Amino acid sequence: MRTLPFVTLDVFTQRPLEGNQLAVFPDAGGLSDAEMQALARETNLSETTFIIPRDAATEQERGVKVRIFTVAEELEFAGHPTLGTAAFIHRQRHTNEVVLDLRVGKVPVRFTDHDGGVFGEMTQRDPVFGSIHSKETLAREVLQCETSYFDPELPVQTVSTGLVFAIVPVASVEKLASLRFDYKHAAAYLEKTDAKFLYFIARNPESKAENSHIKHFRARMIFYNGEDPATGSAAGCATAWMAQHGVIGSDEAALIEQGVEIKRPSQIYIRASKTSEAVRNVRVGGYSVEVMRGQIAL
Repeated sequence: MRTLPFVTLDVFTQRPLEGNQLAVFPDAGGLSDAEMQALARETNLSETTFIIPRDAATEQERGVKVRIFTVAEELEFAGHPTLGTAAFIHRQRHTNEVVLDLRVGKVPVRFTDHDGGVFGEMTQRDPVFGSIHSKETLAREVLQCETSYFDPELPVQTVSTGLVFAIVPVASVEKLASLRFDYKHAAAYLEKTDAKFLYFIARNPESKAENSHIKHFRARMIFYNGEDPATGSAAGCATAWMAQHGVIGSDEAALIEQGVEIKRPSQIYIRASKTSEAVRNVRVGGYSVEVMRGQIAL
């Protein structure tokens, strides 16, 4: 009988029992791929991460090796697991920067003391922009809605900063809250596109959240394991998309609120750099709090 310690964190929040839940296994060196996948199904969270310990010299050169699993598959990259796992390591090692070695490559996360908590900000891969989607097709095949549901000024576009999302601009927060979504219809649609998931986002000028001096947005992401309280990878794609289409300026900070509809409010802080040539330096940040510690027996 083996016992494996684990911790859970709520990510993209400073308040326990809000944000997006994450389970972290700090010592997964002896686990097989099948065991990691089974443990992710057991936690039944949107993602579970596994830290693979390596010697100090290797970690200094390559970063801390981490693998990310949903209940159904291993991911090359995901945002809230990256931030939450790095925050856990930061608390253990007291270092201002944690570099994770993920399947997608090295992702640095920098930490600063801010507003009474420890704020982490990851730098995601430079974006790759994909196809422009037909709003008419999306309305008919996925949402069963009128095209007035979408923001008329902005395109639905595929973007990747490590995980591929179609960014879907919605005309208002009220329309976003009334989203009618069937994952089977969405999956059938996505199979024909270059995107893996859909990320719905709307401008939120009436937000009552803190930092009222910056632009606010509201977002939703629903996938095969339900609605996600916070999707850091999608937020990175949305940040690149906003910078590309002039919704935010170069290096302008903004805030995405997600999870409101499912009573897991999350705050995702974003910014990116844009030159005449490209969008780069996509940064996604937030807070996290540890909630539980325990052991699983195998």
